[in-house]
Amino acid sequence: MTISAVIITHNEQRNISRCLTSLRGLADEIVVVDSGSTDSTEKICLEAGARFVHHDWEGFSRQKNYANSIASCEWILSIDADESLSDELRKSLATLKGNPPEEDTVFSFNRMTNYCGNWIRHCGWYPDRCCRLWHNGIAQWEGQIHEVLRFSRTVSHELLEGDMYHYSYYTVGEHVARMSKYAPLSAEKDFGNGKRCTAAAVVFRPIWTFLRSYLFKGGILDGWAGFVVCRLSAIYTLTKYAELFRLCHETTD
Repeated sequence: MTISAVIITHNEQRNISRCLTSLRGLADEIVVVDSGSTDSTEKICLEAGARFVHHDWEGFSRQKNYANSIASCEWILSIDADESLSDELRKSLATLKGNPPEEDTVFSFNRMTNYCGNWIRHCGWYPDRCCRLWHNGIAQWEGQIHEVLRFSRTVSHELLEGDMYHYSYYTVGEHVARMSKYAPLSAEKDFGNGKRCTAAAVVFRPIWTFLRSYLFKGGILDGWAGFVVCRLSAIYTLTKYAELFRLCHETTD
């Protein structure tokens, strides 16, 4: 069983070394497809022995599909530049390599997020199960905001032991900036799919989002970081539904 680790990058010098180090000894090939980094991303990747390819940005799904298309190994391990493999997950993958699975089996990992230096174990953020390992040629990414995998055949799913670490935001400001960008895009996607919104939803959806993530999903147990995550999740929901309400209102005027 040979594995191509596939990564897309753009100015990832603060993350990529950690990612590449975690793949050492597991990936038979590391393919990095970069969309015009101006920092030290390329230098770090080449020094680590990765295959570094320049490719203009086409959106997340198309970029990842292109990267997968040039991978040469039997299996594809899809990993983001701001992610890395825990020791336990590395052991699970090493065991799997010694006992190759059926080609119709795909593997998921539990992802744990590091938020401003704190591990988030609740808030609905963990376990964030992600399908990341499959036989080359049986899957394509689809979607632009939250891309998903579509398989060309019937597959069986298995969960590997161990966590994949996700180093998401180094500052709260980065989180706010990301929300400001994606909340309107998510509203536009929902509107295009026929979803509609009332004024009541704009008011009560954010409240429910906070209560659900902070109390019912245990965000309170993650300390100050949990509170910030849940509060910003509520603000994201407010921004999204307010924009969706605006789009619906403009349509009916």
